[in-house]
Amino acid sequence: MDIVNIHRAKTHLSRLVERAALGEPFIIAKAGKPMVKVVPLSEHETSPAPRLGFLAGQVDVPDDFDRMGEDEIGRMFEGDP
Repeated sequence: MDIVNIHRAKTHLSRLVERAALGEPFIIAKAGKPMVKVVPLSEHETSPAPRLGFLAGQVDVPDDFDRMGEDEIGRMFEGDP
């Protein structure tokens, strides 16, 4: 595994990242002391997070959803007549 000093890593970052993505991890060192290891992400780590809408077609929303309970809510705010 290559050890690259921080100055060289900054200068050639794009090239080094491409190599790491292809499966060649490397270590970045500062003053000869290893600081970090650069490794490719696994497919699991790069898969997108589930988005809203993942239950599309599986849930039925009533047509009057936005008016459900409006009588009761009205009484709560306005009081019983």
